[in-house]
Amino acid sequence: MKPQTAAKKLGIYLPATPEEFQNNAVTHAELKALQETPPEWLAELRRTGPHPRPVVAQKLGITVTALKRNDLDQPLTTAEIKALLEDQPDWLRAARTALAEGRENPAAETED
Repeated sequence: MKPQTAAKKLGIYLPATPEEFQNNAVTHAELKALQETPPEWLAELRRTGPHPRPVVAQKLGITVTALKRNDLDQPLTTAEIKALLEDQPDWLRAARTALAEGRENPAAETED
């Protein structure tokens, strides 16, 4: 599979990976091995980032749409995510609340 696909499946930001990973196809067996016994570069990337949008959104407890709407459509490090969570701007509090309410009441339709 393409490196982009493998990075997505691993939940990592492709430009932050080693060149060897970025420039070579990954077999299903290699992907499975990376998932089961991640090398140090992968463990460190997962630990500190930078993280891709879906991971940033998940760690912040919001949607990717909320990230885009608030001009945070970029990879963030774990430290940057923690800083946002510790001193939450109004938009982040509102997005977290909206997502939590949406999960509590899945029948409710939300408008974007």
